Amino acid sequence: MTEGAGGGRRDRRGGDRGAGARHGGSRAPESFGRSFTTLGELAVEGASVSVAVRDLDGGDDLLSVDETVALPVAQVGALLLLVEVSAQIESGRLGALDELERLAGPGDRAALGGGGVWSYLQRRALAVTDAAALVGALRDPAAVNALVGRVGLDAVRARADGLGLVRTALLDEVRAERGPDDAPALAVGTAVELVGLMTRLTHGEVVDEAVSSRVLGWLSLGVDLSLVAGSFGLDPVSHRRFDHGLQLVNTVGVSPGTRSELGVLRGPAHGVAYAVTVAFDDLTLARRLRVVDALRSLGTDLLEHVH
Repeated sequence: MTEGAGGGRRDRRGGDRGAGARHGGSRAPESFGRSFTTLGELAVEGASVSVAVRDLDGGDDLLSVDETVALPVAQVGALLLLVEVSAQIESGRLGALDELERLAGPGDRAALGGGGVWSYLQRRALAVTDAAALVGALRDPAAVNALVGRVGLDAVRARADGLGLVRTALLDEVRAERGPDDAPALAVGTAVELVGLMTRLTHGEVVDEAVSSRVLGWLSLGVDLSLVAGSFGLDPVSHRRFDHGLQLVNTVGVSPGTRSELGVLRGPAHGVAYAVTVAFDDLTLARRLRVVDALRSLGTDLLEHVH
C-alpha cells in the first residue's frame, strides 16, 4: 500500500510521516482478504493505511499492512497517558482520589475542540481515577489535559521509552487548532507498536499486572463503536462482559483526516489484538464514509475470525 497525500510531516523521532511504507511487507491470510482489499483501495486512492492484527494466544501476526509506518493516531495516544497515570498510582506518586482541576471552563470549550462531557458538568474538580475513566470512556479532552497537567508529558514520554516504543508517542495536550509552534498532532504511532502494547496490557505485562489491569478497566468503558467495532453488534455503553461470546476493549482516535482504532476482541474461537489507522484527505463526506466502511470491513473479518 502506498503513502497518502499529506506526507512529509515528521514525528518526534524525526521520521517522515509515511516514510518506509512498503507494500511488499503487507500480509493477509484468506480470512482477512475482504478488509485487505477494501483498505488497499483506500491506499490506491491516496490514503495512508497502517494495520496490524495479532493472535493473543499464539502471538502470530494475522494481518500486516505498512505496520511500521508512523501516522497521527489522535486520541489513541492517550493510552500512553493512562499507562503513566496507572503506574504513578501504583507507585504511590499519585493518589487515586487526588482532585484534579478542570483546566478549561464552559467558556473555553472551543479551545478543546469540542467533545467529552466534563466541560459541560458543573463540577470543576474530579478525582484522578474519575478523570481517567472519562478518558477511557469518551476520550474527554478536558480530562486528558488535566491529567497531562498533573503527570507531565515528560513522564509520559519517558514511560513510552521504557516500554520500548520508538515511533509511538503522545506529543501534546488537546488543542482545537495547532499553530506553527505546536506539535503537528496530538499523538503519533505505528500499528505494530500499538498492537504490541495492547497485547502486553492484556497479558498484564505493562509495568505489572495491577497497572495493566487498571488501564484495561478504563478502556473497557469506551463507548465509541463507530469504526472497526461497529461490526461487532455490541451495546456501546455496556460491553464489559461477554455478549454472545464476545468481549471488547478498545479506544478510538478521531480528528480531521484521521481515523484510528486500537483494541482487543475475544470470541469463542480466538482472541486478537488489532490496530488500524487511516490518514486521508477529509474533503468530502463520501470520502470519509468510504474510510468508515473499510474499517468496518476489517471489523467483520475480525468478528468472523474470533467466532
